[in-house]
Amino acid sequence: MTGEPARVRQMWHLVEPLHAVLYYAPAAFEEAAALGYDTEERWASYFAWRAAPLGAAGADEVVRTFHSFAPGMVDRHVPAGWAVADPDAVLAARLRAVDLTYRALFGDRVEGAGFAEAAALARRAAEAAAPGVPGGLGAANSALPWPDAPHLTLWQAATILREHRGDGHIAALTGAGLDPVESLVSFAAVGAAAPEVFASRGWSAEEWGAARRRLQERGLLAADGTATDAGRELRAKVELRTDEEAAAPWRALGEPERERLVRLLGEPWLEVIGSGMLPSENTLGIGKV
Repeated sequence: MTGEPARVRQMWHLVEPLHAVLYYAPAAFEEAAALGYDTEERWASYFAWRAAPLGAAGADEVVRTFHSFAPGMVDRHVPAGWAVADPDAVLAARLRAVDLTYRALFGDRVEGAGFAEAAALARRAAEAAAPGVPGGLGAANSALPWPDAPHLTLWQAATILREHRGDGHIAALTGAGLDPVESLVSFAAVGAAAPEVFASRGWSAEEWGAARRRLQERGLLAADGTATDAGRELRAKVELRTDEEAAAPWRALGEPERERLVRLLGEPWLEVIGSGMLPSENTLGIGKV
């Protein structure tokens, strides 16, 4: 892949870990526990952190905007999570968690000129993502006030850009006729991650198997569960459309400034990856697609 889609995908690979570290950072679990969430596993706080920009969303809205999670899994955490802490309290706590996490990872550099410049560039790109898909997570995060500190601005920009891309990805999957579980099965089939990695989304073995059979009937999966040529072609079209939907912010920034942002974020990206907080294999297929 070359040209604009390749550049857009490069930026996704760069900003995704800067956003996603929230869901795994020790400071985030400490903040979640202080709010009253069960932190025996990460899902109660994950749904709270990610859904809070939507307000006190119900399960149906979270199923729609998150897309890949089984409704039964969502039902266990939403809307019950808002009885633990309201969305405004969650939003304040997630910024505290990001502050502590970024300071632990990057030290005094969060106060330096490099972070300030990166934050300004990333914010310009993120502002070009608005309003995005109405009712989507990108639009919901775009509507939040910007924090003052550059490192928090950088995280919020990364979050808007990540969720803006995610909203476009859902549109691409829907346009390809892939329902949520079929989206995961077809992604596993092209080698984005092992099928067991996708078990975290809560689908039963029966639901997974039924989706495989539906995709086989469409000629998208072989008998062994790997993608056919048609299946690979369909997924490639989905990823290309996703890149196209995510391109506007990077066009607004311009190529020289985009390259400058790549240079500024290279070292922080390596430190997040090297921290060991993020799983080595993930459901997003970073490094695989």
